[in-house]
Amino acid sequence: MKSSYKTYYVRVIGFFLFFFQVGIAQNQKEADSLKGIYLSDTISGEAKLLLLKDLAFHTIDDLEESIMYANELIKEAEKDSNYLYLYRGYSQKGQSFRMAGDFEEALKAFFSACKFADKLKDKKFIGGGYLTIADVYSEIDNDGNAEKYYDKSITILRNTNDSVTLGSALLNAGYDKYLNGSLDGALKDYKESSLIFQKLNYPIGKAYNIGNIGMVYAKQGKDRLAITRINEAIEILEEYEDFYAISDYLNSMSDIYVNQQQISKALNYDHRSLDLAKKYGLKKQLSETNLSLSDLYYQLGNTEASLFYYKDHIAYRDSIKNVENVEAIADMRTNFEVSQEQAKVSILEQKRKNQRIVFWSTAGILGLIALFAFSLFKQIKFVKKANKVIAIEKERSDTLLLNILPEDTAKELKDKGRVEAKKYPQVTVLFSDFKGFTQYAENLSPEVLVQTIDHYFSKFDLIMEKYDLEKIKTIGDAYMAAGGLNFDNEKHAEHMVLAAKEMNDFVATAKLDDITDATFDIRIGINTGPVVAGVVGTKKFAYDIWGDTVNIAARMESSSEAGRINISEDTYRLVKDAFDCEYRGKLAVKNRGELNMYFVNS
Repeated sequence: MKSSYKTYYVRVIGFFLFFFQVGIAQNQKEADSLKGIYLSDTISGEAKLLLLKDLAFHTIDDLEESIMYANELIKEAEKDSNYLYLYRGYSQKGQSFRMAGDFEEALKAFFSACKFADKLKDKKFIGGGYLTIADVYSEIDNDGNAEKYYDKSITILRNTNDSVTLGSALLNAGYDKYLNGSLDGALKDYKESSLIFQKLNYPIGKAYNIGNIGMVYAKQGKDRLAITRINEAIEILEEYEDFYAISDYLNSMSDIYVNQQQISKALNYDHRSLDLAKKYGLKKQLSETNLSLSDLYYQLGNTEASLFYYKDHIAYRDSIKNVENVEAIADMRTNFEVSQEQAKVSILEQKRKNQRIVFWSTAGILGLIALFAFSLFKQIKFVKKANKVIAIEKERSDTLLLNILPEDTAKELKDKGRVEAKKYPQVTVLFSDFKGFTQYAENLSPEVLVQTIDHYFSKFDLIMEKYDLEKIKTIGDAYMAAGGLNFDNEKHAEHMVLAAKEMNDFVATAKLDDITDATFDIRIGINTGPVVAGVVGTKKFAYDIWGDTVNIAARMESSSEAGRINISEDTYRLVKDAFDCEYRGKLAVKNRGELNMYFVNS
């Protein structure tokens, strides 16, 4: 039976929720912006500590880079004995080591985090710290310590107002009981956790509970209920692109069909899991799914395919760090410390290289200008013709610059050769993305994909221009815009809502035309507040905005629904007299608690 060798990798499902809170839901767009600020070396004090914490969080896809920023955060926090950021630094460091498979280093970091949580005398941090320790013990099959720390964590968290972490602790403790055969105990913890996440309207937490309850049903032989629950969990997690959990739930579905002797269906789910694991570099899933496929093909008598997948299983298995191999652990730490220093040196070298590029580029441009001026002087009879050519080229370059930067910013760049960051007291920010785009795009050729995106975004650009708003950038299927950056548009909030309604109408109409077969539903979120705007980079520079206002706008979008415009309370105050708005209540937002939200009705 496959279950005999799949125990280890299935174990990680129960720990996804807390991971999602503290380290897995990284944002590459946010990471790139934060790196630009870090490389500028213009901030210090607590602002720098906060920046390093966010960098360690958002670079979790690159574990070495994440640990480098966590160590830098710890180093800076030690200077001022800042216990809060020492706790956060060690917590993030532990999560990164755990993702790398180095459980020994992960435990060391988590115990250090708990030490500073005690100094802070904050029960939420203490309970959360014990939870991370329990998760690691459970993952390495140290069931006695795992149960001990789960009990300590849950007992402490029940006396706090941190419902999300309490729900996570119950979920993970329930999964540990499930692995040890206590199915009734697991269901009890899952149901309590599920009630917490339903009350918070926390979709990811609800999805994990649904999926894990489905796994209990599978153990109890209730296959129909198990399949329904696990598929429901996968559908929710696909919307949030939580592929780590999806990969394991797909393997669980494979187990169910193996027990039913439906090998072809089991193969289909394992191959889907393997595709996700390859795409997102999930080492444990790569190892165990290859082993599962090897076993299935062996049962079918296809020894060649069985051997192929078994070899891949061995390769990925050996790449996972083993906590019992002390010598290998020591070598990994040594290599990692070297890579950290190399990364720091690379950052400094890149800064110096950029400075040299700017200097020599400027010198070269000045030289060319001088040569061109001399040539014009020598050919005075062609002055009028040359001036006409220059005027055309200047108009062309100005037009190109205005396509990249707001008018005031472009003028400042031309006048001063640089752009200073500016703080705007009130700006309205819009985010949008297409529901189901990631899965749909996988089946499109590159040419059709670009044509489809251009069809929608070209129209969005015209809409923004119509309402005197600024397109900031696009990444994948995400579109970001802002209003109020030129100080002339006092009704930027109302204009942004009007623009959002036109975007929504266009996307809905696109389903009926025959221009493109790619039709989607769009989610839109809007927030208003202060931002900082500026130009980052010296080559292929980009105009961007930063601040909590931007983060909340992104949360408004992720909390919206297909075909709806979701606005924050700050935006609602500015547009309530102009639009029919529907109060949604207080909804839970990651890292922000509960926020008032409103739908703008048609």
